[in-house]
Amino acid sequence: RSAKSLPEATAPRTRSASSGSSSSSFAGYRSPILVIMGHVDTGKTKLLDKIRRTNVQEGEAGGITQQIGATFFPDIALMEQTKKVDPDFDIEVPGVMIIDTPGHEAFNNLRVRGSSLCDMAILVIDIMHGLEPQTVESLEMLKQRRCFFIVALNKVDNMYQWKDKPNTPIREALDRQEQFVRDEFQKRLGDIILQLNMRGLNCALYWENEDPGSTVSIVPTSALTGEGVPDLLYMALKSTQEVMPDKLEVQEDLECTVIEVKNIEGLGTTIDVILVNGTLKEGDTIVVAGISGPIVTTIRALLTPQPMKEMRVKNEYIHHQKISTSMGIKICAPGLEDAVAGSELLVCGPDDDLEELKEEVADFESVLNGFTKEAAGVYVKSSTLGSLEALLSFLSDMKIPVFEVGIGEVHVKDVKKASIMRDKKRPEYAVIMAFDVKVNNEAKKQAEKDDVQIMTADIIYHLFDKFTKYMEQINEKTKEKKAAEAIFPVILQMNKEHIFRQKDPILVGCTIMGGQLRVGTPLCIPEKDNMVIGRVTGIEKDKKPVKMGKRGEQVCVKIEQNTAQSHITYGRHFDYKNTLYSLITRDSIDTLKENFKSEMAKEDWELVIGLKQIFKIT
Repeated sequence: RSAKSLPEATAPRTRSASSGSSSSSFAGYRSPILVIMGHVDTGKTKLLDKIRRTNVQEGEAGGITQQIGATFFPDIALMEQTKKVDPDFDIEVPGVMIIDTPGHEAFNNLRVRGSSLCDMAILVIDIMHGLEPQTVESLEMLKQRRCFFIVALNKVDNMYQWKDKPNTPIREALDRQEQFVRDEFQKRLGDIILQLNMRGLNCALYWENEDPGSTVSIVPTSALTGEGVPDLLYMALKSTQEVMPDKLEVQEDLECTVIEVKNIEGLGTTIDVILVNGTLKEGDTIVVAGISGPIVTTIRALLTPQPMKEMRVKNEYIHHQKISTSMGIKICAPGLEDAVAGSELLVCGPDDDLEELKEEVADFESVLNGFTKEAAGVYVKSSTLGSLEALLSFLSDMKIPVFEVGIGEVHVKDVKKASIMRDKKRPEYAVIMAFDVKVNNEAKKQAEKDDVQIMTADIIYHLFDKFTKYMEQINEKTKEKKAAEAIFPVILQMNKEHIFRQKDPILVGCTIMGGQLRVGTPLCIPEKDNMVIGRVTGIEKDKKPVKMGKRGEQVCVKIEQNTAQSHITYGRHFDYKNTLYSLITRDSIDTLKENFKSEMAKEDWELVIGLKQIFKIT
């Protein structure tokens, strides 16, 4: 069970690799695969960089290899760190692979049927901020997947007067601090443990955790100073070796996931995959999911990057005939343009039925099965199947309709599709929501020409915020346009003592008996055959101009008349005994419903019903 049972793991340059199965059934362990998750700005990427750099700086022997879409840390490099925490700890795996995509996108993308790509997650929580929306989202996802995880309580160095010493174990670091710093740490830790308890999780500091299987371990860290990073690696290894040794045994069956589809100069469209188990060879026939159905193609080249210290070599990639270690690989093969990230990769062996494999590959349609396209809605573009799925479920929760979806870069044709909304008289939906994808220049020019909004973001929340802000602006503009058509319901009683001017412009003091009085409201007297006396052009309350008056308020109203109304005067045609009503119409009621719903109270609608009867509106 030595850590060297997978020689290719530490020497990615080997041209071919034995599959590793000896006469005994145990073929050694593979490297566990970790993913780092958490809210924006909690320090996921910094932590990953720190893990990389700590090892590089300390000049360990076996190089950390920056693989395709993942970073591989060989056991020798990890030993440097774990011995700081526990000198007697044995590393039984060939190393650790950390997926580069920080955050929950990695998870969403890897919505592989039944198999979750990572063996374990590190959930980063900012000790200063506690649980944030994305932390909660990540937690839910981990629970759903039943994925084992530990918590990195990051940014401990932000606590007042923290004394740091780079790259030391966290217990040493805490012992160095003044009592008040430790008290603050305990208080913040307690708050966060309480927040996690409320989400149904038992948690404890890792050195106080007696049952790692059912209680989540918390490792305090600082991505800036590197304190606690050795503990994090130690816990990641210890947990995977103790909690899931069976899962880490090398298997013969292929387990491989497409994590990204990239266009690379000189290579064409390539796919980046993470090989977990099994073997890939040049010349293999592979099946992957495509936008318009399964893609069957042949591997032309298996590539991995040069190890770190040889980065200066002109040729960027090393070619392999065969790879059977868990690692990130770039695959070159014809016809991959429509491949979809987040799907499984299958190899068609001599005894396999190609048609069966095609059916097995989750196709693009499966994501869209539960999704209904609306006749009017936004156009959604996303980088991977998983993120598209996440975005669609988010938009449906937020009640934003979607009329078309796509994967990959935004092109001119997408802009033209989105501009259809203008023809459908729904210009507010002439929007492309582009999540984590590029927008090419032609598309940008076309969008300006067709007046299509392209919103881009790497975080689902940001995209939603942009859209909400955009819709608010649209609604404001619509309201401004429709303001003249909107007539709010109101009933006014004139005060006998406050008749300031009897003819155009009429000035009277009134009490608002019901509804809301707005500037621009036409007023009439129903008992005199709906005689219109003029339009409200000014409202004063306590001798100050106001835009509107509400029920029960005493206001002074200025009523201006047009030529046809100018003969109507107070005293001759009407007086304080008459009640004034706003002259509403069918159109004005519809305008209120469509654009001003939020400004109407329940009693305002009740008044509208009453006025409909008075004015005989059907």
